[in-house]
Amino acid sequence: MDEKIKLGVSACLMGEQVRWNGGHARDRYVTDILGQYVEYVPVCPEVECGMGVPRETLRLVGHPDNPNLVTSKTNIDHTHKMTEWARKRVKELEKEDLCGFVFKKNSPSSGLFRVPVRTSKGMPQKKGRGIFARVFTEHFPLVPVEEEGRLHDSKLRETFIEQIFTLMRWRKTISKKKHMGNLVDFHTRHKLLIMSHSPNHSRTMGKLVAEGKALPMKDLFTQYEILLMWALSLKTTLKKNIDVLQHIMGYFKKQLSPDEKQELLEIIEQYRQEYVPLIVPVTLLNHYVRKYRQPYLAQQIYLNPHPIALKLRNHV
Repeated sequence: MDEKIKLGVSACLMGEQVRWNGGHARDRYVTDILGQYVEYVPVCPEVECGMGVPRETLRLVGHPDNPNLVTSKTNIDHTHKMTEWARKRVKELEKEDLCGFVFKKNSPSSGLFRVPVRTSKGMPQKKGRGIFARVFTEHFPLVPVEEEGRLHDSKLRETFIEQIFTLMRWRKTISKKKHMGNLVDFHTRHKLLIMSHSPNHSRTMGKLVAEGKALPMKDLFTQYEILLMWALSLKTTLKKNIDVLQHIMGYFKKQLSPDEKQELLEIIEQYRQEYVPLIVPVTLLNHYVRKYRQPYLAQQIYLNPHPIALKLRNHV
């Protein structure tokens, strides 16, 4: 990689001592592994909106769809203060050109999923979203977001990281010029990756690109970006990956020897039965791409979507 991807992150995950008790929640995957490829923009909603360290703990109270942010003992309502700060902060973050954000789970300000909300019934319901996280996702609906805890799930981690790397490549494409040739080139290189996430989106996007000249260029690129990020938000599956692997294999039908073809079929079957991870058939296909100098496949992002050191395909 020539440059690092810029991601927002909850500051406590970076080891900053900004939590209510003066501590932190450093996440080693975020800092030490993903951090090798990322430039982080740390954000701590509580501290940045004026709350001290240490401070009284906060909680969400009310309806899960629109809760209030209040202190746990004194019941001081910080909803308006946090919301107004968050709206200003996301405006500032527009300048950072973020390709994603990693939030702190269960946080009443930054939690993305299943944040406890105390309702009138008394028992907390795990149906809430933190105040800042809600404002961020509404302001940046196409920017990939995830929680640090969920990044330890191999499939969720793969999905998020493929999203952020692809969004970075897309941003580079549109920074050149919104030109039909640049869109065709991007779609051509990402076609199989998109297919592995959503065959339906792949077909829709292919049709959009093919008929693109009928649209204003700005509208075409906007529609394409929406479809791209929707597609990549869907998880890959065993079946979808096998369909892509077999599709790739079709490009070698005149080149592979009988033994090579049999070996590849056996490896794909072993992947189907989950005896080997995805990296095994992909590695063999990359070997054949180099050996037989297949130009179309050589440019396919699916075969090399992110640094191999992240080992994302070693576990799926």
